[in-house]
Amino acid sequence: GIYEFKCKKWHFMNNQRLKILLLGGTGAMGIHLSKILNNQGEDVYVTTRRERKGVGITYIQGNAHETAFLSDILRKYHFDVLIDFMIYNTSEFADRVDLLLSSVGQYIFLSSSRVYADSETPITENSPRLLDVYKDEEYLKTDEYALSKARQEDILHRSGKNNWTVIRPYITYSEIRLQLGVLEKELWLYRALNGRTIVFSKDIAEKSTTLTYGYDVALGIASIIGKETAFGEAFHITSDESYTWKEILEIYLDTIEKKTGMRPKVLLLDKSPHLEWIGAKWQVILDRYYNRRFDNSKIQQYIDTSQFVRTESGLISCLESFLCHPQFKKMGWGIQGTYDRITGEWAPFSEISIIKDCISYLLHRTVVPPKSKLSI
Repeated sequence: GIYEFKCKKWHFMNNQRLKILLLGGTGAMGIHLSKILNNQGEDVYVTTRRERKGVGITYIQGNAHETAFLSDILRKYHFDVLIDFMIYNTSEFADRVDLLLSSVGQYIFLSSSRVYADSETPITENSPRLLDVYKDEEYLKTDEYALSKARQEDILHRSGKNNWTVIRPYITYSEIRLQLGVLEKELWLYRALNGRTIVFSKDIAEKSTTLTYGYDVALGIASIIGKETAFGEAFHITSDESYTWKEILEIYLDTIEKKTGMRPKVLLLDKSPHLEWIGAKWQVILDRYYNRRFDNSKIQQYIDTSQFVRTESGLISCLESFLCHPQFKKMGWGIQGTYDRITGEWAPFSEISIIKDCISYLLHRTVVPPKSKLSI
């Protein structure tokens, strides 16, 4: 390999300062993890598509999907640990797995707890995965997120190496990410703050879910770095609590009302409109329709999950923080048009700055597209 594992093992055992790379580590978990590791005295490097600067953290600008870029930085820096937040299709991951495993002492792969099938009991790391038990041929022909993550886990198992650890986070939230069912904040909170109706559905609202603060997941990841007992193992890192999505919605509504003086309007449909969108339906049927509760005793050998932020207080704090300085990512104006068609509302065109987005909004607002053409 580019850098011999024996050398890396020596670093772990002697508790030396580690050189750690986060691939794509600028999201809800990565931004916390990089700071945690930096505060612990490690040498932290983060790949990023755009230029960034940070105190004590080295940002390497480039596209980590490009093998040449990845090979170059792995050869140049000789990292001890690589934490991989990237999203790959299965063939892309298969093409680079040897490079990833042979270049570092420990490779930490961010999978997802969406890999699990439905379970009537709290999910453990040995609970059945969709890939192993779900028989629908239409679904199995796809490389949908839950399938691709499970297939990539299997590639690690078949690699012939064991210097990897799989992390399966479930739904994480932060000051910049606040989900409602399958909706990111751009698809529900933006509407609420602009006086339009939140479109949600009873079928998802009645299901139980587990939301975990991104900082706590990052603490869990940090706890297994350099632990050889974690090699070749999978862990989910989740809160001890579960809530129904209806309860989560009420927390959001109460917080917005307290902060702004206005309670957002909500339209509860019987069925999620995402069931009609090709590709989007699987997240509803094979995840949000399941009651997601977790037994996280396995990760507790490294970290006390009872000390994680309580879900209600964490969501309130993050939402209040966001409302002080609201910043939304790219808006899906097609789906906004669909929602406005459902509610009978209109977005003022002053909100839509790009002509292409205006056209998409108008088409979805005024015309019901064929099922195969529906998009978000």
